[in-house]
Amino acid sequence: MVYSCFHTPPIIPIFVGFLLLVSSVESVMSISKAEGELRANQTFRPGEELQKLKRIRAHLRKINKPAVKTIQSPDGDLIDCVLSHQQPAFDHPQLQRQKPLEPPERPNGYNSQGAVYESFQLWRTTGESCPEGTIPIRRIKEVDLLRASSVQKFGRKLKKPVRHDSSSNDHEHAVGYITGEKYYGAKASLNVWAPRVANQYEFSLSQMWVISGSFGDDLNTIEAGWQVSPELYGDNYPRFFTYWTSDAYQATGCYNLLCSGFVQTNDNIAIGAAISPTSSYQGGQFDISLLVWKDPNHGNWWLEFGPGLLVGYWPAFLFSHLTDHATMIQFGGEVVNTQPSGFHTSTQMGSGHFAEEGFGKSSYFRNLQVVDWDNSLIPLTDLRVLADHPNCYDIQGGTNSVWGNYFYYGGPGRNIKCP
Repeated sequence: MVYSCFHTPPIIPIFVGFLLLVSSVESVMSISKAEGELRANQTFRPGEELQKLKRIRAHLRKINKPAVKTIQSPDGDLIDCVLSHQQPAFDHPQLQRQKPLEPPERPNGYNSQGAVYESFQLWRTTGESCPEGTIPIRRIKEVDLLRASSVQKFGRKLKKPVRHDSSSNDHEHAVGYITGEKYYGAKASLNVWAPRVANQYEFSLSQMWVISGSFGDDLNTIEAGWQVSPELYGDNYPRFFTYWTSDAYQATGCYNLLCSGFVQTNDNIAIGAAISPTSSYQGGQFDISLLVWKDPNHGNWWLEFGPGLLVGYWPAFLFSHLTDHATMIQFGGEVVNTQPSGFHTSTQMGSGHFAEEGFGKSSYFRNLQVVDWDNSLIPLTDLRVLADHPNCYDIQGGTNSVWGNYFYYGGPGRNIKCP
């Protein structure tokens, strides 16, 4: 009875009240901090941010097509298996209600022998694949678009990133190129590395360019290779990519399948997905072989990976000058130099080592060929090499009986000779 009459202090109600008080104080402090950040960031407008989010979600609904199956990649990518006739290309007015074309005849001199790397991408290491009648497409997420400066610029290159003279803005190149003839395609094997990229607003890539038109507003390009682009992909993996433009990167074209244009026909390759394995310094070397050529019968430009893996095609109607032929073929590396802190970037090109270090240390292109008027693959006759800033990234070419036309290229970016 004594214990039943004894009143203990109300510990639990007091403790709960204390938590509520602390929570209220923290909420007030959090709100005050957020308000302070908003005042500091004069560009923030709640209404504008809401509209941007609506635009992002509308764009995602447009480019992410309904998936028959979704595969989770080890690197965090989601690979959607989309019915081939529902891919983004068929949103184009001239492709609506059509289906992918049958493969064309390969160029004369084409060698179908060699290793076929069907599992050269990380998502394929899961052992899963897309069902027949579908193609794998890397899903785009909200966070991908939020990294872009605008929804309209997502998946697009800046204007004029192609090297055409000895000067350059923030795009720097080390390239081999040929010009002066009519070209109907090109082929090369590209050494794959994982170069370090200094910040989100820079990239490092290695690719082939098939070019026609002037370097003004009517430039036409078809591009394919590998790239490390934190802004586009959100990580530092080297990724297989394509690109096209018909107006010097102004309003047309995009990376991969991020707009209607490129028609994918392959159900084993996801354009934009991470490549594995990659090369290592004084270790194993890995390269990928790419062929771009113009179908003589229908005029479309086809892309093949390795021997026998057709990736898809760029319809001829996308272009003006490239409806006929290319006037320049270019191979090599490109980086963006934003000059962080006022110095040259330390973003690497290729392996991050200069050309003179050679095999196993420097990155390379080998077996360079072009497709001539007769749809035949032929060796290059007059390859020129040029580096915009050779103290930062350089290039050295050569020829031998095994590699044909080749070159080593790349560099570390900022160093004692490249301040």
